[in-house]
Amino acid sequence: MSSRELHLEELERRKRDSELGGGQQRIDRQHNEGKLTARERIALLFDPGSFQELDQLVTHRSTDFGLEKQRVPGDGVVTGYGTINARLVYAFAQDFTVFGGSLSETHAAKIVKIMDLAMKNGAPIVGLNDSGGARIQEGVVSLGGYADIFLRNTLASGVIPQISAIMGPCAGGAVYSPAITDFILMVKKTSYMFVTGPDVIKTVTHEDVTKEKLGGADTHNQISGVAQFAAESDEDCLGMIRELLSYLPSNNMEEPPKLATSDDVNRVDANLDSFVPENANQPYEMRDLIKTIADDAHFFEVHQHFARNLVVGFIRLNGHPIGVVANQPAFLAGVLDINASRKGARFVRFCDSFNIPLLVLEDVPGFLPGTDQEYGGIIIHGAKLLYALAEATVPKITVITRKAYGGAYCVMNSKHIRADMNFAYPTAEIAVMGAEGAVNILYRGAEDRAAKVAEYKEKFANPYIAAERGYVDEIIEPRFTRRKLITAFAMLQNKRDRNPPKKHGNIPL
Repeated sequence: MSSRELHLEELERRKRDSELGGGQQRIDRQHNEGKLTARERIALLFDPGSFQELDQLVTHRSTDFGLEKQRVPGDGVVTGYGTINARLVYAFAQDFTVFGGSLSETHAAKIVKIMDLAMKNGAPIVGLNDSGGARIQEGVVSLGGYADIFLRNTLASGVIPQISAIMGPCAGGAVYSPAITDFILMVKKTSYMFVTGPDVIKTVTHEDVTKEKLGGADTHNQISGVAQFAAESDEDCLGMIRELLSYLPSNNMEEPPKLATSDDVNRVDANLDSFVPENANQPYEMRDLIKTIADDAHFFEVHQHFARNLVVGFIRLNGHPIGVVANQPAFLAGVLDINASRKGARFVRFCDSFNIPLLVLEDVPGFLPGTDQEYGGIIIHGAKLLYALAEATVPKITVITRKAYGGAYCVMNSKHIRADMNFAYPTAEIAVMGAEGAVNILYRGAEDRAAKVAEYKEKFANPYIAAERGYVDEIIEPRFTRRKLITAFAMLQNKRDRNPPKKHGNIPL
């Protein structure tokens, strides 16, 4: 065998060792737990054959606690770049079969390298997290590795899209990198996130809780709001990432990608004329309206299971991605509360960061009253949504379908906070409050209360005063909603607006 052949054989051997990770036994254990390996995940995430691996032969440098006898090429993380939907994306996938996916100095350095490349080249980065945390044997250098990653997450925020998939354990300091990124996906039954685990909690607070209850996908999608998506399996999670990226630009200097559509821009739906119930207190499903106006009736919902009184997500109008923020009359009457305000504010700020126009569909009776809300800081949290919409400079259009009451009218992208176009259905009610409440204040103890309610409704529970003052640009027939929106967003496609020069604002956190 020639010297050249020996060199090639040595390279292939080292690559095979890396690809085997922690060995077949641990790979089998990963499969038995319903999880794919890091390399299987990468293969499903990227376009076939496009992934280029970097640092495949990197090993750790530690000699303490017998680590010098345990060196696996790649050191527990697969890093590199490729294409998703034919567009450049960087990614890392932690390999739980190697040291439990724990983060070492070199493991972190590999992640940092592709994060730096993603920033230099203006492309999204996807992290597939499956790790037992910091590699204890390495001490502070592994903690320093986490901090190096956190810094880059922060500097990349608003510059390139950052997506985190939690596909196994993610605990302690490891949770803060995903928390800084734009979207978090979790896999039901196989992933969890928490700062302190069940054992520590039991010792300190005497609470007895399982990993799933403490930090599983359902917990963080429904209760805490930490995660935006809950996938049924690894395959489902990776498919969600691919679809999510299809709505996003590669960086903050680019426009979102337009896709061809056969859906007629002039499509009219006469059913929308009777879509909003005549009874002002009767609920209806706002998602049905969203799907009716969207290209191909497709709505990619974000944060579906959290704060269900507000609906957010992506649609396309004439092929262009649009971020939707909509009150949901079918849940708590579409009222704004602490969680809905947090949810809406974060989504709005993401869209504004990445040049995605915003559509607000409004049917809001106000902010949720109660001591829990006041003690929980509804004033500050409600101001987050107000701040986000007022600050946003992307094209912003509002459609008032029914109620627009009180401070919530101001917050939900009113003309006064720089909405570009405001439409209203004939069913719109724009007022300080509902007729019943207004009469209780204005005509306390009046004998002809019913007449006063009717009088108030006639004068104020309509869109015409707002239209007369120019706060509503046009009162439209609901059947033409899709056409009106497409035309208006096309008109706004070259919009240029900017905020006063500053280092950054002080959003009410």
